[in-house]
Amino acid sequence: MAEQSNREAVTPDTIAGNIFLIRGQNVMLSMHLAALYEVEPRVLRQAVKRNLERFPDDFMFQLRKDEFPGLKSQIMISNRGGIHRAMPYMRRATK
Repeated sequence: MAEQSNREAVTPDTIAGNIFLIRGQNVMLSMHLAALYEVEPRVLRQAVKRNLERFPDDFMFQLRKDEFPGLKSQIMISNRGGIHRAMPYMRRATK
């Protein structure tokens, strides 16, 4: 018998709620992608960095410090929201 997961179903609304407009691009934060894959954000970032040759050049970019206040207000992250020490990576969201 297949093992059942306690994981909640990922819905299109869940994904849509985690897409933000930055630099004129629809993007998802690495922390939200990590949650979808059920891994820690640092684990996801390390995996991508170790395998950069597998991703197109425009796959992701890192947030600049001057962009952080705008993002923080968009998603209402507290200072203890997990991304205050390092600027998060963005992955372009495709339609």
